[in-house]
Amino acid sequence: MKTPSPNFLNIAIIGGGYAGMSAAVELASRGIPVTVFESAKQLGGRARGVNYNNIQLDNGQHLLLGCYRETLRLIEMVGGNVEQDFLRLPLQLDLHGQFSLKARRLPAPLHLLVALLNAQGLSWSERFKAARFMLTLRNMDFRLPHDMTVSELLALHGQDANLSLKLWEPLCIAALNTPIRKASAQVLLNVLRDSLDRKRADSDMLLPRIDFTALFPQRAAHFVEQHGGQVVLATGVEKIEVHDAHVAISTTDGTHRFSHVICAASPVVAAKLLRPLAALTATVAEIDALEHQPIYTVYVQYPANVRLPRPMLGLHQRTSQWLFDKGQIAGQHGLIASVISAEGIHQELSQNELAQKVIAELRAEFGIADTPHWIKVIAEKRATFCCSPNLSRPSQQTALPRVLLAGDYTAGDYPATLEGAVMSGVRCAKGVIASL
Repeated sequence: MKTPSPNFLNIAIIGGGYAGMSAAVELASRGIPVTVFESAKQLGGRARGVNYNNIQLDNGQHLLLGCYRETLRLIEMVGGNVEQDFLRLPLQLDLHGQFSLKARRLPAPLHLLVALLNAQGLSWSERFKAARFMLTLRNMDFRLPHDMTVSELLALHGQDANLSLKLWEPLCIAALNTPIRKASAQVLLNVLRDSLDRKRADSDMLLPRIDFTALFPQRAAHFVEQHGGQVVLATGVEKIEVHDAHVAISTTDGTHRFSHVICAASPVVAAKLLRPLAALTATVAEIDALEHQPIYTVYVQYPANVRLPRPMLGLHQRTSQWLFDKGQIAGQHGLIASVISAEGIHQELSQNELAQKVIAELRAEFGIADTPHWIKVIAEKRATFCCSPNLSRPSQQTALPRVLLAGDYTAGDYPATLEGAVMSGVRCAKGVIASL
């Protein structure tokens, strides 16, 4: 591997997930040479493709919203086609047999208010309370005088238990991957503001038809290489040394000099790499203080004729929270993905026990009596940071001008989402450019 000359601007990016590859694409598009170091054999980080039984899966089911402008912009920049790469659905929440809400093609926020007032599974009083709550939040410009938990906010505005269980709690867990008793109300309001209060299409749900490595990171790598950069797989960074005129990056194949480094590794790896740098003690302390939340995905491969009533739907007070019919979404017929987000008693089960519980729920809810061909459980035990009130998150720009930090856990309005990761990477790239 060639070593970039220290006499020229060149950027090292540690981590080939969505944050790192976003920074790489943004810099490469400006003609700035970059080298991406990824310790794994494939790109994507916590949103990556997984091959199992010659079937392409993801390490977790993610969906994008229409308001994820930076993610969608970069996907198209590197050669993707949003309308072909995704199944686009209008905003809809369907808890099978218990609750149903679907937005109509009306201007925002009217589309949501009409959907709330026509929601099935709530009393008229509950629908009115939900609509009034959204109008109150809009009048507040979705800003709270001080942060609090989502549970506290719901109680403050008279959202009763049934309404919270069927509407606000599923929304909160889907958006923040954090239980409402722990989740930041302000961060949830940031998501509601951007997805529900601007353009109707912002609330659209985009379900990827291809795996998450192919969707962006793989294309991004080709883009970077076409623009004179490098993407190096299976090469972990062991040490960062910051000097007056350059940054030295030590890997398993030697030491390389760069003008800047963007650390876009996971929080645990980032803290390990930055800990020896005395100037970044405060940054490392913020990373160490983060609590994490899990996401479990249970894939069940049934015969090809098995399908759900909709491409995506939820279950009410079951172990499975959201179900994705991969046949309707991606042509993988008979493949059902069950997603269980945030902490819970499911963590006490073995993977086989969890899978059998999901299969029993599919039988009870939809009458699926077929024997699965195979099952696969993917557990991301540190999938996201716990998005709690007033959480101190590290800035992208560190105390060392040549060292920047990218990741969905860094400072920003959003929780641990793909858009949050992408925005952090873009901020780092712009920070490097501004420093010139």
